[in-house]
Formats: sequence, C-alpha cells, structure tokens
Amino acid sequence: MDTAPRDPGAAGAHAGPNANADGRDHLRRPRVGHIQFLNCLPLYWAMARTGALLDMELTKDTPDHLNDALVRGDLDVGPISLVEFLRHADDLVLLPDIAVGSDGPVMSVVMVSQVPLSHLDGAKVALGSTSRTSVRLARLLLEERDGVRPDYFTCPPDLPLMMQEADAAVLIGDTALRASLHDAPRLGLRVHDLGQEWKEWTGLPFVFAVWAARRDFLAAHPERVREVHRAFLDSRDLSMAQVDKVAEQAARWEAFDAATLERYFATALDFSLGERQLAGIAEFARRTAHDTGYPADVRVSLLEA
Repeated sequence: MDTAPRDPGAAGAHAGPNANADGRDHLRRPRVGHIQFLNCLPLYWAMARTGALLDMELTKDTPDHLNDALVRGDLDVGPISLVEFLRHADDLVLLPDIAVGSDGPVMSVVMVSQVPLSHLDGAKVALGSTSRTSVRLARLLLEERDGVRPDYFTCPPDLPLMMQEADAAVLIGDTALRASLHDAPRLGLRVHDLGQEWKEWTGLPFVFAVWAARRDFLAAHPERVREVHRAFLDSRDLSMAQVDKVAEQAARWEAFDAATLERYFATALDFSLGERQLAGIAEFARRTAHDTGYPADVRVSLLEA
C-alpha cells in the first residue's frame, strides 16, 4: 500500500460560487455518516456536548448502508469499511488519526465455534453480517492461516439459531459483544476474537473502519472537511478523557455494565490511525488483493493537517 499526503487546497484553492470574500464557503452542512454501533460512540458522544453535531447533516445507519452512501456520493464524509475504502481509494481521501480498530482483542468482532477452527474444512460457517471487512478477515484467517475452506452462508445474527445450522459463526458489533460475553459462555462455545487472532498472526494492529472524505467534496470545500475532521478528533479526545462517564451513560440502555463498557472503549478499541495502523492496512491489502477488488499496493491519499 502506497500512502501519500494530498493537499486539499490544490484542487479547491479558488473561491467557488458558494464562497464569500474571505474564501469561506456557505455550503449546506456536510453530510456525515454515523454507524449505530457502540464501538463508534466515543467518536460522537462529545459532539453532542460541544454542539459540533449542529454543523453536520448526520445520517445514522448500518455499516454496509453507510459504505454504499459514501461511495455513491450521498454522503460527503464518514466511516467506511476498510475493504470498501480500499476498493474506492481513487475517489476517497483518508482522514488521519481516526479509525475503529484494535491492537489485540477487539471484543466485538468474533468467530464463535463448536470445534477448533482447524476442524472447519468443509463445515458450515454462518455469517451474521455482510460486513465486508470482518467477513474477509475471518475468511483470511481460516483459509490462509488455518488451511480450511468452510461452506459460508449468511443469516440473521442470532447465535443460538446460527449454531443450530452451523459449526461456527462470525458476528460483529453489539451482537458480537453479547455473544462473546453472554451467549457463548452459556452455550459452552469457543470464542475467537478476530482482532487478537490477527495480532498473533501478523504482530500488527487491525483497522476495521476508517473515516474518509469524498475527493470531489474535498476539492471544492477543503475547510469544511478539515472542520469535520477536527470535530471527530476533539470528540474522541474528550470522550476518552471522560470514558467513565461515556460508559456509565451507555450502560443505562445497553445490556452491559459500565465497567465492561469502559474496558471496551478504553482498552479493546483503538481509535487511532498512525504508522502501525497503516502498516496493518497495507498487510491486509497485500494478503487479500488477489480476490477482493484492489491492487496489493493500493495507493491511499491522506488529508494533510
């Protein structure tokens, strides 16, 4: 993977039709995506406190729907699954220092199995989500590391029902948290944390989702993209400084106690995107490019600070 900074002002240095005399544009609010999973809560929590959300037109949806909306141009900035970002890297610019990943156990991307993973050759594996990155990571681990080729099928993310038809199941997000913390122990099933499995295999962090801006929107409105980027970074930093409050408030409406959520937010999840995370992205791209829709040395453009 080749990473290169991109000067957002180069294509949008002239004042466009929406700009006033000082060069600041008065475009409608940027259209920004919001994944409705707990793993993104710290990236948005403080925005509600600071009022930054008032400067965005926020769209809440599933990861797959937000992926498609950003690629289509229905969103200007937002989270996107790593696989979809790599597939559309020519049209997108990566926002640095913000992502959803892990540098070890992630807790919310898991494979639950009745047998060791090395015994899954030809067995049925249920995919409880169409999340392209998590599914591709699960396949990579099973096929390249463990040398097995299961029979995959997609179904609703209900672990007890999944295990009636399958020998293993891949789950993500809040459903994976519930499965790994509650359902799997109750059913006597093995839990394989895919963040940890990747780290043990490669020694690198894994990035599940990144934040990106459409290249055309960035060229026309570079300062708007910078403002959104700063808002996410500020929200992340404030949320992590007050992570006990974030966890306490989230525990009021979730099936997890505050201590578990604080551990999830502060220890399991990695919201950064630096050199080690970019190395993890490059390694994933190298290992999966042959059948996933991008070159092994895919060029990634980074927004300049």
